[in-house]
Amino acid sequence: MAENTSFKYAVDLAFCIDVTGSMAPVLDLVKNSAISLHSKIEAAMALKGKSISQLRIRVIAFRDFADRADNAIHASDFWTIPDQTEEFAAFVKRLDATDGGDEPESALEALALAINSPWERGLDRRRHVIIVFTDASAHPLGTGSFAATYPPNMPRSQDELFEMWGYKTSQSATMEHAAKRLLIFAPDTTPWNVIANDWNSTVYFASQAGRGMEEFELDEIIEVVANSV
Repeated sequence: MAENTSFKYAVDLAFCIDVTGSMAPVLDLVKNSAISLHSKIEAAMALKGKSISQLRIRVIAFRDFADRADNAIHASDFWTIPDQTEEFAAFVKRLDATDGGDEPESALEALALAINSPWERGLDRRRHVIIVFTDASAHPLGTGSFAATYPPNMPRSQDELFEMWGYKTSQSATMEHAAKRLLIFAPDTTPWNVIANDWNSTVYFASQAGRGMEEFELDEIIEVVANSV
């Protein structure tokens, strides 16, 4: 059956990117793909008889509050693509894969910020996608919370973070149940393997710890977005 092309699709992508030293390969890939990302998603959607009416992207880059609190989180607002592609590309190009200390990193704080994004609520159909890239495990929530730069109103535990995400049979205050998707590109370690098993609407791609996700391909994200809208 042909798709109803009169539907207006809104897609929001929130990238949570580990920008510690070992993550240079994936950061370089995201930098190089920033300008072409919109056209690639559009092409994949067109093959399925769909089109995106609105695409927005935000980036939450993270390192480690326990190592250097002053550069542990860099979060952008949403950019509307392609109109603000240059702003998106400029933000990503300014990110450097550096610091972070030893494993683990402050990834769960970045994930909480992503869940709390100001998601699109209009148009006919919506997809809200959070993509986490890391080659490390994550500190428990609250590690480094003494720092002045630590984000306010963070959940106090992984269980509270799950409640923010929302259960299968309910809709959380921040994530629209039917719209949400979580893509995790991370090693087979805590908390990622636990989240992959317990959280609904989640796709998990296990990577090798400490290898900077050299095996990652951006096409995996594009395919998941196109198939899920």
